[in-house]
Amino acid sequence: MQTVRSGGPDYPRPVVSDPIAGEPLEYLPEQHYDRVTASWRFLLGEDLHYGVFAHGDEELPAATQALTDLMIESGAFAPGLDVLDVGCGTGAPACHLVDRLGVNVLGITTSSAGVELATARAESRGLSASARFERRDGTDNGLGDASFDRAWVLESSHLMRERDRLVAECARVLRPGGRMVLCDLTLQRDLPFMEVRRLRHEFSLLRAVFGDAHMMPLSHYATLAADFGLDVVSEIDLTEATLPTFDRWRANADRNRDDVIALVGERYLDDFVKAADVLEGFWRDGTLGYGLLAAERA
Repeated sequence: MQTVRSGGPDYPRPVVSDPIAGEPLEYLPEQHYDRVTASWRFLLGEDLHYGVFAHGDEELPAATQALTDLMIESGAFAPGLDVLDVGCGTGAPACHLVDRLGVNVLGITTSSAGVELATARAESRGLSASARFERRDGTDNGLGDASFDRAWVLESSHLMRERDRLVAECARVLRPGGRMVLCDLTLQRDLPFMEVRRLRHEFSLLRAVFGDAHMMPLSHYATLAADFGLDVVSEIDLTEATLPTFDRWRANADRNRDDVIALVGERYLDDFVKAADVLEGFWRDGTLGYGLLAAERA
Protein backbone atom coordinates (compact mmCIF):
# COMPACT_ATOMS: atom_id res chain seq x y z
CA MET A 1 0.00 0.00 0.00
CA GLN A 2 1.53 3.28 -1.10
CA THR A 3 2.17 6.08 1.33
CA VAL A 4 3.26 9.55 0.29
CA ARG A 5 4.86 12.05 2.62
CA SER A 6 5.34 15.73 2.09
CA GLY A 7 8.93 15.06 1.05
CA GLY A 8 7.91 12.19 -1.22
CA PRO A 9 8.06 8.38 -0.75
CA ASP A 10 11.55 6.83 -0.97
CA TYR A 11 12.94 10.33 -1.14
CA PRO A 12 15.56 11.97 1.11
CA ARG A 13 13.87 14.19 3.68
CA PRO A 14 14.34 17.70 2.28
CA VAL A 15 16.09 20.30 4.35
CA VAL A 16 13.77 23.29 4.19
CA SER A 17 14.12 26.79 5.48
CA ASP A 18 12.47 27.55 8.78
CA PRO A 19 9.62 29.85 7.71
CA ILE A 20 10.09 31.86 10.89
CA ALA A 21 13.85 32.10 11.30
CA GLY A 22 14.81 31.59 7.64
CA GLU A 23 17.45 28.99 8.59
CA PRO A 24 17.81 25.36 7.42
CA LEU A 25 15.88 23.12 9.77
CA GLU A 26 14.75 19.50 10.06
CA TYR A 27 11.35 19.67 11.77
CA LEU A 28 10.20 17.31 14.43
CA PRO A 29 6.41 17.44 14.79
CA GLU A 30 6.53 18.84 18.32
CA GLN A 31 9.00 21.57 17.29
CA HIS A 32 6.87 22.55 14.34
CA TYR A 33 3.66 22.83 16.34
CA ASP A 34 5.29 24.71 19.16
CA ARG A 35 6.29 27.32 16.55
CA VAL A 36 3.08 27.70 14.60
CA THR A 37 0.15 26.80 16.88
CA ALA A 38 -0.59 30.34 18.01
CA SER A 39 -0.75 31.60 14.41
CA TRP A 40 -2.97 28.72 13.28
CA ARG A 41 -5.78 29.92 15.50
CA PHE A 42 -5.95 32.94 13.17
CA LEU A 43 -5.46 30.91 9.98
CA LEU A 44 -7.33 27.62 10.53
CA GLY A 45 -9.84 28.84 13.08
CA GLU A 46 -10.23 27.92 16.75
CA ASP A 47 -10.81 24.24 15.99
CA LEU A 48 -7.57 23.92 13.96
CA HIS A 49 -9.04 21.44 11.48
CA TYR A 50 -10.87 21.07 8.19
CA GLY A 51 -14.57 21.71 7.81
CA VAL A 52 -17.39 19.67 6.31
CA PHE A 53 -19.56 21.87 4.07
CA ALA A 54 -23.03 20.56 3.30
CA HIS A 55 -23.82 23.41 0.89
CA GLY A 56 -20.47 25.13 0.34
CA ASP A 57 -21.47 28.56 1.63
CA GLU A 58 -21.12 27.90 5.37
CA GLU A 59 -18.73 29.90 7.51
CA LEU A 60 -15.65 27.97 8.65
CA PRO A 61 -16.66 27.64 12.35
CA ALA A 62 -19.96 26.02 11.34
CA ALA A 63 -18.16 23.66 8.97
CA THR A 64 -15.50 22.61 11.47
CA GLN A 65 -18.28 22.00 13.99
CA ALA A 66 -20.02 19.83 11.39
CA LEU A 67 -16.91 17.67 11.12
CA THR A 68 -16.75 17.35 14.90
CA ASP A 69 -20.43 16.39 14.97
CA LEU A 70 -19.88 13.76 12.28
CA MET A 71 -17.07 12.23 14.32
CA ILE A 72 -19.30 12.22 17.40
CA GLU A 73 -22.04 10.46 15.46
CA SER A 74 -19.60 7.91 14.03
CA GLY A 75 -18.10 7.31 17.46
CA ALA A 76 -21.50 6.66 19.11
CA PHE A 77 -20.67 8.85 22.10
CA ALA A 78 -22.62 8.78 25.34
CA PRO A 79 -22.32 10.55 28.73
CA GLY A 80 -19.74 9.22 31.16
CA LEU A 81 -17.43 7.64 28.60
CA ASP A 82 -13.65 7.88 28.98
CA VAL A 83 -12.11 9.34 25.81
CA LEU A 84 -8.50 9.44 24.64
CA ASP A 85 -7.93 12.39 22.29
CA VAL A 86 -4.79 11.55 20.29
CA GLY A 87 -3.22 14.72 18.95
CA CYS A 88 -5.47 17.06 20.91
CA GLY A 89 -4.26 20.35 19.38
CA THR A 90 -5.28 23.26 21.59
CA GLY A 91 -8.11 21.34 23.23
CA ALA A 92 -11.13 22.73 21.37
CA PRO A 93 -12.67 19.37 20.38
CA ALA A 94 -11.92 17.87 23.81
CA CYS A 95 -13.61 20.74 25.62
CA HIS A 96 -16.56 20.51 23.27
CA LEU A 97 -16.93 16.79 23.99
CA VAL A 98 -16.82 17.36 27.74
CA ASP A 99 -19.18 20.33 27.70
CA ARG A 100 -21.73 18.92 25.29
CA LEU A 101 -21.65 15.18 25.98
CA GLY A 102 -20.54 14.86 29.60
CA VAL A 103 -17.58 12.59 28.85
CA ASN A 104 -14.12 12.53 30.43
CA VAL A 105 -11.24 13.33 28.07
CA LEU A 106 -7.49 12.86 28.29
CA GLY A 107 -5.89 14.78 25.43
CA ILE A 108 -2.35 13.87 24.42
CA THR A 109 0.09 15.65 22.12
CA THR A 110 3.85 15.87 21.62
CA SER A 111 3.60 19.67 21.65
CA SER A 112 4.27 21.44 24.94
CA ALA A 113 2.61 24.57 23.56
CA GLY A 114 -0.47 22.53 22.72
CA VAL A 115 -0.71 21.15 26.26
CA GLU A 116 -0.43 24.63 27.75
CA LEU A 117 -3.05 26.14 25.46
CA ALA A 118 -5.44 23.21 25.87
CA THR A 119 -5.08 23.26 29.66
CA ALA A 120 -5.73 27.00 29.74
CA ARG A 121 -8.79 26.56 27.53
CA ALA A 122 -10.25 23.91 29.84
CA GLU A 123 -9.56 26.02 32.92
CA SER A 124 -11.17 29.10 31.39
CA ARG A 125 -14.34 27.10 30.71
CA GLY A 126 -14.42 25.38 34.10
CA LEU A 127 -13.83 21.96 32.56
CA SER A 128 -10.51 21.00 34.17
CA ALA A 129 -12.02 18.16 36.18
CA SER A 130 -13.05 16.30 33.03
CA ALA A 131 -10.65 17.60 30.36
CA ARG A 132 -6.97 16.91 31.06
CA PHE A 133 -4.01 17.23 28.73
CA GLU A 134 -0.59 15.58 28.79
CA ARG A 135 2.51 15.41 26.63
CA ARG A 136 2.56 11.86 25.25
CA ASP A 137 3.29 10.12 21.96
CA GLY A 138 0.27 8.64 20.18
CA THR A 139 2.38 5.75 18.88
CA ASP A 140 3.63 4.83 22.36
CA ASN A 141 1.28 6.45 24.84
CA GLY A 142 2.22 4.57 28.02
CA LEU A 143 -1.40 4.31 29.14
CA GLY A 144 -3.07 1.23 30.57
CA ASP A 145 -4.71 -1.54 28.55
CA ALA A 146 -8.50 -1.30 28.17
CA SER A 147 -8.61 2.07 29.93
CA PHE A 148 -10.78 4.07 27.50
CA ASP A 149 -14.14 3.75 25.79
CA ARG A 150 -13.26 5.90 22.79
CA ALA A 151 -10.09 6.85 20.90
CA TRP A 152 -10.51 10.14 19.03
CA VAL A 153 -7.91 10.84 16.31
CA LEU A 154 -8.65 14.13 14.57
CA GLU A 155 -6.14 15.10 11.86
CA SER A 156 -3.10 13.89 13.77
CA SER A 157 -2.35 10.52 12.16
CA HIS A 158 -0.75 12.02 9.02
CA LEU A 159 2.04 13.40 11.21
CA MET A 160 2.93 9.98 12.63
CA ARG A 161 5.27 7.84 10.56
CA GLU A 162 4.35 4.59 12.30
CA ARG A 163 0.63 4.47 11.61
CA ASP A 164 0.54 0.80 12.55
CA ARG A 165 1.72 1.67 16.07
CA LEU A 166 -0.84 4.48 16.31
CA VAL A 167 -3.73 2.14 15.47
CA ALA A 168 -2.26 -0.61 17.65
CA GLU A 169 -2.10 1.76 20.63
CA CYS A 170 -5.66 2.97 20.04
CA ALA A 171 -6.88 -0.63 19.88
CA ARG A 172 -4.90 -1.62 22.97
CA VAL A 173 -6.35 1.07 25.23
CA LEU A 174 -9.96 0.43 24.15
CA ARG A 175 -12.32 -1.53 26.36
CA PRO A 176 -14.58 -4.18 24.79
CA GLY A 177 -17.21 -2.35 22.76
CA GLY A 178 -15.01 0.73 22.54
CA ARG A 179 -14.53 2.64 19.31
CA MET A 180 -11.73 4.41 17.50
CA VAL A 181 -12.92 7.26 15.31
CA LEU A 182 -10.30 8.79 13.01
CA CYS A 183 -10.39 11.40 10.28
CA ASP A 184 -7.54 12.81 8.24
CA LEU A 185 -6.03 13.70 4.90
CA THR A 186 -5.84 10.67 2.60
CA LEU A 187 -3.92 9.60 -0.49
CA GLN A 188 -6.45 9.15 -3.28
CA ARG A 189 -4.30 7.62 -6.04
CA ASP A 190 -0.93 6.06 -6.67
CA LEU A 191 1.85 8.54 -7.38
CA PRO A 192 4.61 7.26 -9.69
CA PHE A 193 8.13 8.15 -8.63
CA MET A 194 8.66 10.59 -11.49
CA GLU A 195 5.48 12.46 -10.57
CA VAL A 196 6.61 12.68 -6.96
CA ARG A 197 9.91 14.05 -8.17
CA ARG A 198 8.15 16.61 -10.35
CA LEU A 199 6.08 17.72 -7.35
CA ARG A 200 8.97 17.82 -4.88
CA HIS A 201 8.78 21.63 -4.48
CA GLU A 202 5.07 21.47 -3.70
CA PHE A 203 5.60 18.72 -1.12
CA SER A 204 8.49 20.65 0.41
CA LEU A 205 6.28 23.73 0.75
CA LEU A 206 3.54 21.69 2.45
CA ARG A 207 6.09 20.27 4.83
CA ALA A 208 7.44 23.69 5.76
CA VAL A 209 3.95 25.05 6.43
CA PHE A 210 2.05 22.10 7.91
CA GLY A 211 4.74 19.72 9.15
CA ASP A 212 6.21 16.42 7.98
CA ALA A 213 3.03 14.75 6.73
CA HIS A 214 2.59 11.17 5.48
CA MET A 215 -0.65 10.44 3.66
CA MET A 216 -2.11 7.01 2.94
CA PRO A 217 -5.44 5.72 1.58
CA LEU A 218 -8.40 5.47 3.93
CA SER A 219 -8.60 1.79 3.05
CA HIS A 220 -5.19 1.27 4.62
CA TYR A 221 -6.42 2.64 7.93
CA ALA A 222 -9.28 0.15 7.69
CA THR A 223 -6.81 -2.68 7.07
CA LEU A 224 -4.74 -1.65 10.09
CA ALA A 225 -7.85 -1.49 12.26
CA ALA A 226 -8.78 -5.04 11.27
CA ASP A 227 -5.20 -6.22 11.85
CA PHE A 228 -5.40 -5.03 15.45
CA GLY A 229 -8.74 -6.59 16.26
CA LEU A 230 -11.17 -3.81 15.42
CA ASP A 231 -14.29 -4.20 13.30
CA VAL A 232 -14.72 -1.36 10.81
CA VAL A 233 -18.08 0.34 11.34
CA SER A 234 -17.88 3.03 8.66
CA GLU A 235 -15.58 4.53 6.03
CA ILE A 236 -16.64 7.93 4.65
CA ASP A 237 -14.93 9.86 1.85
CA LEU A 238 -15.23 13.56 2.71
CA THR A 239 -13.02 14.94 -0.06
CA GLU A 240 -15.70 16.97 -1.84
CA ALA A 241 -17.30 18.10 1.42
CA THR A 242 -14.00 19.51 2.75
CA LEU A 243 -12.91 21.31 -0.45
CA PRO A 244 -14.27 24.79 0.52
CA THR A 245 -11.96 24.76 3.56
CA PHE A 246 -9.14 26.24 1.51
CA ASP A 247 -11.13 29.32 0.51
CA ARG A 248 -11.89 29.95 4.18
CA TRP A 249 -8.23 29.59 5.15
CA ARG A 250 -7.16 32.10 2.51
CA ALA A 251 -9.84 34.50 3.71
CA ASN A 252 -8.55 34.11 7.27
CA ALA A 253 -5.01 34.80 6.10
CA ASP A 254 -6.14 38.05 4.47
CA ARG A 255 -8.37 39.08 7.38
CA ASN A 256 -5.79 38.34 10.08
CA ARG A 257 -2.65 39.25 8.17
CA ASP A 258 -1.20 41.63 10.77
CA ASP A 259 -1.78 39.24 13.67
CA VAL A 260 -0.16 36.32 11.85
CA ILE A 261 2.85 38.35 10.75
CA ALA A 262 3.38 39.50 14.33
CA LEU A 263 3.54 35.86 15.44
CA VAL A 264 5.42 34.06 12.65
CA GLY A 265 6.46 36.61 10.04
CA GLU A 266 5.34 37.59 6.56
CA ARG A 267 7.21 34.77 4.86
CA TYR A 268 5.29 32.10 6.71
CA LEU A 269 1.98 33.81 5.96
CA ASP A 270 2.77 33.97 2.25
CA ASP A 271 3.86 30.32 2.25
CA PHE A 272 0.65 29.36 4.04
CA VAL A 273 -1.47 30.89 1.27
CA LYS A 274 0.62 29.13 -1.40
CA ALA A 275 0.27 25.85 0.49
CA ALA A 276 -3.53 26.25 0.59
CA ASP A 277 -3.44 26.67 -3.20
CA VAL A 278 -1.33 23.51 -3.55
CA LEU A 279 -3.67 21.47 -1.38
CA GLU A 280 -6.73 22.68 -3.27
CA GLY A 281 -5.06 21.62 -6.51
CA PHE A 282 -4.36 18.15 -5.09
CA TRP A 283 -7.99 17.89 -3.92
CA ARG A 284 -9.29 18.86 -7.37
CA ASP A 285 -7.00 16.57 -9.39
CA GLY A 286 -7.70 13.53 -7.23
CA THR A 287 -4.27 13.25 -5.60
CA LEU A 288 -5.25 13.94 -2.00
CA GLY A 289 -8.52 13.99 -0.14
CA TYR A 290 -10.10 13.49 3.23
CA GLY A 291 -11.77 10.57 4.97
CA LEU A 292 -13.31 9.35 8.22
CA LEU A 293 -13.08 5.87 9.73
CA ALA A 294 -14.84 4.35 12.73
CA ALA A 295 -13.90 0.92 14.09
CA GLU A 296 -15.06 -1.01 17.16
CA ARG A 297 -13.46 -3.52 19.49
CA ALA A 298 -15.69 -6.58 19.63
